[in-house]
Amino acid sequence: MKALILAGGKGTRLRPLTYTAAKQLIPIANKPTIEYGIRSIVEAGITDIGIVVGDTASEIKKALGDGSRFDAQFTYLQQDAPLGLAHAVLIAEDFMGGEPFLMYLGDNLVQNGVKTFVEDFEHSKPNAMVLLNPVSNPSAFGVVVLKDGKIEQLIEKPKDPPSDLVLVGVYFFDHNIFTAVKEIKPSSRNELEITDAIQWLVDQDFVVAPHIIHKWWKDTGKPEDMLEANRMILSSPRQESRIDGQVDQASTLSNMVQIDAGAVIENSIVRGPAIIGSNAVIQNAYIGPFTSIGSGAQIRNSQIENSIVCDEAIIQNVDGRLDSCLLGKGVRIESVHRKPTSTSFVLGDNSSILLPKS
Repeated sequence: MKALILAGGKGTRLRPLTYTAAKQLIPIANKPTIEYGIRSIVEAGITDIGIVVGDTASEIKKALGDGSRFDAQFTYLQQDAPLGLAHAVLIAEDFMGGEPFLMYLGDNLVQNGVKTFVEDFEHSKPNAMVLLNPVSNPSAFGVVVLKDGKIEQLIEKPKDPPSDLVLVGVYFFDHNIFTAVKEIKPSSRNELEITDAIQWLVDQDFVVAPHIIHKWWKDTGKPEDMLEANRMILSSPRQESRIDGQVDQASTLSNMVQIDAGAVIENSIVRGPAIIGSNAVIQNAYIGPFTSIGSGAQIRNSQIENSIVCDEAIIQNVDGRLDSCLLGKGVRIESVHRKPTSTSFVLGDNSSILLPKS
């Protein structure tokens, strides 16, 4: 079995971060989002992986390489335009060579990976298998209607969802999916929808098996989703406390804190679950739960919690506590003394700032 990871989206809902970075490379617990999918696929025994890339191809290739550091082999497949998930499948036909394959959306996280689902697909050998999960907001996803335990209908982002079961972003297909994609027409969005292709398989009496999960799963398409995924990963039982950096006697660490090599913690409180990246500097600061601090970041005389701080960001002398922040590489937040009192910003498109009222 091979695998196909989709990493070609523009990430418009994560702007301004995605103006300068691929959404699949934004870190969760200090690892690029796509890395969790890659490692779960390799853990399931699949090492021949195709990665569909778009405008951010060079950045993704530089970050991931040829796959050797994951004990895998990567083949990059260029998608010239974002023409839909089914179109991404179609351009991978030659790479698959007739083999069944797992398709994984590169900005998704699934608790405990995909090994169990791979085993289920290989054992039951349907023409396709889709992972489903009940959610409270199904209209934001592809929705699936079951009848007597079988898939009856798939609807892409319906305004009035007939079901709360949605497509998780992990799919299994045999070679028949390529016929299905060639038979469907572009949707009103001018995209080839994977829901339409799977519906074609259903209508033609191919075996499409549902696999309902009741574990946490996250589509990290929006800032609030990224922060929730960060909380989930940091609080995972797989995470363990580890101190490889320097922590002075005036500092206090509590509850599942990871300090990477080269990091320096001075006169500070770090309450986990939290991770402090390599060569980060934390001085006279409070780092609260569910916070990941990237490599080379600096937090001085400030407080922050429930946040993602990317590499080389600087926060210093900030009054009050920062909460639920998603800060990109090299971001700088600093309080300065000036009269008359004023506030200055340099912000890119789609930036968001919430200021407390005095």
